[in-house]
Amino acid sequence: MLAPSRHHLAAALAACLVALPTLASAQTPIVLDGPIPEGTARYFAVPFTVPEGIREIEVRHDDQSERNILDWGLADPTRFRGWGGGNTEAAVVSVEAASRSYVPGAIPAGTWSLLIGQAKVIERPARYHVEILLRATPTLPPQPERRPYAHAPALSAGPRWYAGDFHVHSRESGDASPTLDEVATFARSRGLDFVELSEHNTVSELDLVGAAQARHPALLFVPGIEVTTYAGHANAIGATRWIDFRVGSADPMVTVDAITAAAASQGAIFSINHPVLNLGDACIGCSWSLREPAGSVGAVELQNGQYSVTGALFYARSVRFWEAYLARGEHVAPIGGSDDHRAGEDRGSLASPIGGPTTMVYATELSVPAILAGVRAGRTVVKLQGPGDPMVELRAGDAAMIGDTVRAQRVTLRATATGAMGATLSFVRNGEATDPVAVNADPFTATVEVDAPPGASDDRWRCELAVNDRPRVVTGHIWIAATGEPAAPDAGVAVHPTTTSDGCGCRSAPSPGGAGLWGLLAAMAAALTRRRGARRNSPPTR
Repeated sequence: MLAPSRHHLAAALAACLVALPTLASAQTPIVLDGPIPEGTARYFAVPFTVPEGIREIEVRHDDQSERNILDWGLADPTRFRGWGGGNTEAAVVSVEAASRSYVPGAIPAGTWSLLIGQAKVIERPARYHVEILLRATPTLPPQPERRPYAHAPALSAGPRWYAGDFHVHSRESGDASPTLDEVATFARSRGLDFVELSEHNTVSELDLVGAAQARHPALLFVPGIEVTTYAGHANAIGATRWIDFRVGSADPMVTVDAITAAAASQGAIFSINHPVLNLGDACIGCSWSLREPAGSVGAVELQNGQYSVTGALFYARSVRFWEAYLARGEHVAPIGGSDDHRAGEDRGSLASPIGGPTTMVYATELSVPAILAGVRAGRTVVKLQGPGDPMVELRAGDAAMIGDTVRAQRVTLRATATGAMGATLSFVRNGEATDPVAVNADPFTATVEVDAPPGASDDRWRCELAVNDRPRVVTGHIWIAATGEPAAPDAGVAVHPTTTSDGCGCRSAPSPGGAGLWGLLAAMAAALTRRRGARRNSPPTR
């Protein structure tokens, strides 16, 4: 072997000296200790520097309190890299892999930011402790199954009603556990055609969807984000790019207007989740208290979880919340979502499996664009308990269906219920129901003739089905266009029943009273608190 020349030795020594800062950075943790800022801002960022040559970053964090809850995320110099929420797992990102809730990719040198949300800070003074490990050699194995997201080709051709769930979490949400395979297997076992993946404030699941979709060709994965703020949760159905959710942050200043605009810019449908679920610290920010721009809401989650679990407490108020949009002339579709975090396993008594409730969407085919188009057109029916509930279809005249606006002086509405023997069926006009009619055949058809309303406001008609006096199915609306003529005094509702039906209406289930109501509320709060606690104490998972 030839001896190295002095020139080569000098060059090698210089290279080693240049590399020393990077190697030291890769081996020595960066420790960040600091106070939680007081004031009104709910989010803040802690910067740290990443030198050249780093291929993996691990962030270990601690909120230094058993009573406080902090949420954690990460951003590189140019983009968001993930949001783990309130779990205690370390966040790891590398060039070819990432821990759950986080996004792999290049590790650029420069100023990165640890993103911290004050979910609940009741113990002051409050502090955080963070250790950041910078590695030149990754410890996570590559994840070759990741690929850029693209809509799958249609899984089924032809127009029909497709069954799905618009609120499902995989393990990419910090408080959830199932893989995409487990989600798909359980959803198909319940007869569903699609699920929307509504991960909390992250899109880390998207580059895993392609491989999972190929393994499950009978179930469509619809992309989405649950925009989870401390003042309300909403799904951006169809979103494939991250949406900054940090309402209450001082820098940057994030508003609900910006959130809805970000959803709309990528063709997503903004849908408000569990709008009246107000359980305080047991479910932080779960009820909707933001004031979004008019016309920005495309759907409302009427039922979160199957009706038998939460319906008596929240369904009627959710319907009133929905009706307020409709009364302003907005065409907002009804949907339902299970909010499943366990793929049907380890549910306990107050959780709901995927498909409870089930949303039926009339679409031209089973594809993401077609499902979104169906919801956007208002062609939805919600089975409040699950996929085994009866089905109700509503039509007007010869061709109009749910979601359509009909322009005629007199219109025949026809409701057809299947699998509903013994139930009661109702027509509901502008939020007001007439008397119910018993369903005594299968299929069962009821018709009413209605006149176009005078004035400038269209009438809206839908149907509800009740089983044992409890709501079970609710349809979207058909609108009857107003004539523009002056309204006659006390015109009332011009309903002309046929021999099949004498009009109908639906009675809400009686709400539990007294100790029963508060007992159920307490049980729900305890269950949600246990979920949050389990998330905080979960073992590290990569």
